[in-house]
Amino acid sequence: MNTTVRTGTESLWSALGGDPALLDRVAYGGVSGLLPARLPVMDLARATVAVCSLAAAERAGAAGPVRVDDGAVATAFVSERHLRVDGRAPVSFAPLSRFWRAADGWVRTHANYPHHRSALLAALGTADSVEDVAAAIAEREAVEVETAVYAAGGLAVALRTPEEWAAHEQGREVAARPLLTRERLDETAPRRRAGGPLRVLDLTRVLAGPVATRTFALLGADVLRIDPPGNPELPDQHADTDIGKRTAALDLDSPSDRRTFDELLDAADVLVTGYRPGALDRFDPHRPGLVIARLSAWGDYGPWGERRGFDSLVQVATGIAALEGSAAEPAALPAQALDHGTGYLLAAAVLRSLTEQDRDGGTRLVRLALAQTGHWLTHALPRYEPERYLAQTQGPLGRLRHALSPVSYEGGPTGWTRPPGVAGADAPAWLTA
Repeated sequence: MNTTVRTGTESLWSALGGDPALLDRVAYGGVSGLLPARLPVMDLARATVAVCSLAAAERAGAAGPVRVDDGAVATAFVSERHLRVDGRAPVSFAPLSRFWRAADGWVRTHANYPHHRSALLAALGTADSVEDVAAAIAEREAVEVETAVYAAGGLAVALRTPEEWAAHEQGREVAARPLLTRERLDETAPRRRAGGPLRVLDLTRVLAGPVATRTFALLGADVLRIDPPGNPELPDQHADTDIGKRTAALDLDSPSDRRTFDELLDAADVLVTGYRPGALDRFDPHRPGLVIARLSAWGDYGPWGERRGFDSLVQVATGIAALEGSAAEPAALPAQALDHGTGYLLAAAVLRSLTEQDRDGGTRLVRLALAQTGHWLTHALPRYEPERYLAQTQGPLGRLRHALSPVSYEGGPTGWTRPPGVAGADAPAWLTA
């Protein structure tokens, strides 16, 4: 397997505080050429699954190899597309969740949930139809739409190039921070329980958080997902990401439901939250000896620190959509790779925290953001750049740009000794006798 894959896995394992000696146990294989993109999406997918598997094996005390199969990885990263419910294919995006052409560029909206669709329509002052929304957005500048829809409680993001995101205040905040943070709080607190299955309280939505907690369920944890009454997960999303879990509804503003929640939290080992930063603070979800994982779209810092967001919107804001297409016509990654990748990375961070907690105790806090994963994809992983494999040669035909030869070995030639000449102009004789 190429060095890019190994480099990505090493980078993530180091960020997780893992023992580098364990990396030699990871073996890669399977069908190649999957999840094709301009950015190294497959390398991100392999690396995040590799460190999740390695962290799980470390915690379980399994001494054998950790195998990462490209076919399994690529299929899992588009699991929502392979889902069938009694033969019916799911609907991944609602009609109003898409790219729209604005007066000066592009906007992408997310309106899968009814309350987000209502907020979008209210902000635009338009009817619930693709044609009416398209007309309303076409009359406005992209950032104007972004600002108005977010102010109304909806989700819309203007397309930015990588350079524009790098100059944006939130982009600068993301670039200045590590991929993930791991903190040890209450250093004297022992682990909450000894024995029995791991108890994971799941307060997440959509993909990244549920992918992580779905992984805990695979590993034998008792995962209990809590949603607010009247606002359950979308049915197809539930079918895809809640396998292995149990789900319940609690209104945390209700005194009786709040008591039930507190009792569940008091007996939990792990709490995973994926709501907008600050949304759950009033419920004080900290407990000594707990492992807490916080997931957000943009990070819990900077001017966008309290904004909602989804993978598709993070791709648009951070320049990924422009890289995959262009500023004139954006395109998405071949998978919701920021969601899936962050989900497996979150699971790995929690598993490593539990392993360290078994040894050293303490309350643990890990924090991840889709925007941070996007930054890692675009800046930390090597990607194919044809210019690295091209050369310029001056000759009878003028200045020639041409591909370097892939034939290479130590001590071998690095290029040709002569450029192409004028066709047919050479003497029909060998250079030497």
